[in-house]
Amino acid sequence: MTALLSTNEVVVRFGVLQAVSQASIEVHAGRVTGLIGPNGAGKTTCFNVITGLQEPTSGKVLLEGVDITGKSPSKRARLGIARTFQKLEVFGSLSARENIMVAAEQRRAWDKSGFDPKKVTDEILEKVGIADVSEFMVGTLPTGTARLVELARALATNPRLLLLDEASSGLTEEETEEMAALLRRLVADDGLGILLVEHDMSFVMGICEFIYVLDFGRVIASGTPAEVQANPTVQAAYLGTESVEEAS
Repeated sequence: MTALLSTNEVVVRFGVLQAVSQASIEVHAGRVTGLIGPNGAGKTTCFNVITGLQEPTSGKVLLEGVDITGKSPSKRARLGIARTFQKLEVFGSLSARENIMVAAEQRRAWDKSGFDPKKVTDEILEKVGIADVSEFMVGTLPTGTARLVELARALATNPRLLLLDEASSGLTEEETEEMAALLRRLVADDGLGILLVEHDMSFVMGICEFIYVLDFGRVIASGTPAEVQANPTVQAAYLGTESVEEAS
């Protein structure tokens, strides 16, 4: 089966610094794939390459087997790639509803299905569980709720591939559980492919079907959560014995 997304030996150099080194990963529709590693391992740089914000020094990005390496971020969005950011990116002076409407209206530029942006916004507010704060200015909302607004805005573009950078950051334990349940629904009901960068190992191990581990820009391991947890190289590079036991 052709992967929804694949990166083929991607290299990114910034002068003498090699931020990503021949990284090859695959994301399949209908499941959550994890991308983990220490700070500075190259995870966000990989996201930037996939979304077109960073041109790779070499290597390719393929969407359903089609080379999109040279396409702009806007064209990739039209092809069905959406993302959230490690540093929360929302319109703080707009309401939650207005944040989502912005994306829904932008989608009109390429989606000729005749969808109703207002109806789509209402549906997403309910799906993500933030309908009760829809009229609140996002800048006044708790971080966890604002992250849900950012996720909802990404969903308004009707993506096939969703890249989530630190989706659980700033969330309480209860909100993290709710986020995990939401992501499971998105892959089960909508067939989304999700690539998740995350430091919360319990969250990663509980939701991802397959995980890639980056260290110094290189994929040092990949496999199921159980395989990754048991990998001595991963434990030494990132997880540590205590973290692995806590995630079990």
